[in-house]
Amino acid sequence: MKDKTITHTWKQAFSIYFKPKVIGMSFLGFSAGLPFLLVFSTLSAWLRDEGVTLSVIGFFSWVGITYSIKVVWAPVVDRLPLPFLTTLLGKRRSWMLLAQIGIAAGLMAMAELNPTEQIGVIAAVAVWVAFCSATQDIVIDAYRIEAIEPEYQAAMAAMYVFGYRVALLVAGAGAFYLADFIGWNAAYSAMALCMFIGMVATFLSQEPKHLINQESVALENKIENTLGLKAHKSTFQRLAAWFADAVIAPFAEFFVRNGKLGLWILALIALYKMSDITMGVMANPFYLDLGFSKKEIADVSKVFGFFMTILGASLGGVLVIRYGIMRPLLLGAILVATTNLLFVLLAVSEPNLKLLAMVISADNLSGGIATSVFIAYLSSLTNTAYTATQYALFSSLMTLPAKLLGGMSGIIVDSYGYDIFFFYASFVGLPAIILVVVLTRLQNSQVS
Repeated sequence: MKDKTITHTWKQAFSIYFKPKVIGMSFLGFSAGLPFLLVFSTLSAWLRDEGVTLSVIGFFSWVGITYSIKVVWAPVVDRLPLPFLTTLLGKRRSWMLLAQIGIAAGLMAMAELNPTEQIGVIAAVAVWVAFCSATQDIVIDAYRIEAIEPEYQAAMAAMYVFGYRVALLVAGAGAFYLADFIGWNAAYSAMALCMFIGMVATFLSQEPKHLINQESVALENKIENTLGLKAHKSTFQRLAAWFADAVIAPFAEFFVRNGKLGLWILALIALYKMSDITMGVMANPFYLDLGFSKKEIADVSKVFGFFMTILGASLGGVLVIRYGIMRPLLLGAILVATTNLLFVLLAVSEPNLKLLAMVISADNLSGGIATSVFIAYLSSLTNTAYTATQYALFSSLMTLPAKLLGGMSGIIVDSYGYDIFFFYASFVGLPAIILVVVLTRLQNSQVS
């Protein structure tokens, strides 16, 4: 992606948050965030409250695999029209609505089940909700990219993050409060009704324009000819041709468009969140080991963590409009790696609630900036002919290596202590910083 010269004033940059499409993104973000905890930690609490064993509850973590493999069916979402709904609502909104209905129906079904007697059914329905939720993520990401100009993507991401975080509060603390007063089954019924917020937002949104990309059509024809599928004579050939167009072409198009830069870009995608995710694995155990109570951690995280993340994401959106993507992308990588060093200070100091608030504030502010800018960067890399498929690939690549490396975090803490671990977490952010600088220079050299 080549950065353009940006001429927006600060006033114009901040005014983006008053655009109807940007405001509407917060409601779609809410719809995306609501089901996530309801098939994870909130569901685990319900099951434990009903006396389900920890070993069985542990198996429910496998539900999360659904989110990690969404790239498998993203090509179907990208290409397959839905009877009646696509004609009525369009390509993106039809799939969005279908996924939302599936989530609401699944949550309502869970509300009718008894964990002590129907644990297997609850597991199956949880997988269904996660599948529909991951499908909704695919569509909302594609809609967000196609609905507005690339320079506004960070602002769209900021509003998405805001809505998502509000939904996490509703599905987390909100569900707990409801369960305490009216029971878990009624709480899940209430959560199902909350999905109507997303459905209304889907109906009120405008379907993005889907322009025919002649270069993509030519690429698909070339791939079909190479594979000997152009004739489309048999059913097998027609299915193989569809697979080639929907699955092979999006990956081939990315490298055709980016050339040798493609490998540098994929490396940056894989490494950009490495420092942030690596540190995050050990954050809560670290706070507890320092001697802070669960209430103190929750209070600081809810107040400072929530608002500083939203502020950071909003600032990221403004910075992209003001300066383009690459400079804020570099800033985000530097801030994330640098703020991890603040945890070293926390590790070698006496427990201090004010210091904890300062460190969490800095961490969430930098994380918010980096997240919204990085989402804007990923969005700029997609071709509108394959938006859902390519973004699903990028988002999977974004987290998988970091999660694998994060699994080593506990070993490092046990062997060397928290202070060395946070130095390490900061250090693993250096490759992302270097890659942003290298890519910026390579892209500038191509332009010149």
